[in-house]
Amino acid sequence: MTTVKFQLETLSCPSCVKKIESALHKQEGVKETNVLFNSSKVKVDFDGTKVTVEQLESTITKLGYPVLSKKVS
Repeated sequence: MTTVKFQLETLSCPSCVKKIESALHKQEGVKETNVLFNSSKVKVDFDGTKVTVEQLESTITKLGYPVLSKKVS
């Protein structure tokens, strides 16, 4: 199991959280997501053999939320 944490630009509304979580959960290999509205951070636990960090980042940016930084652990 791999974990990645994304720092996004400021989220403008609480519904953004559900939108991001829903899109990430549709990705094969994603086990858990946690989006923090107040800090604009996204934590994703995933199976690295089924989905890549780049694919997860692309999913977020396609929704219109620029990723400022990422940290994989």
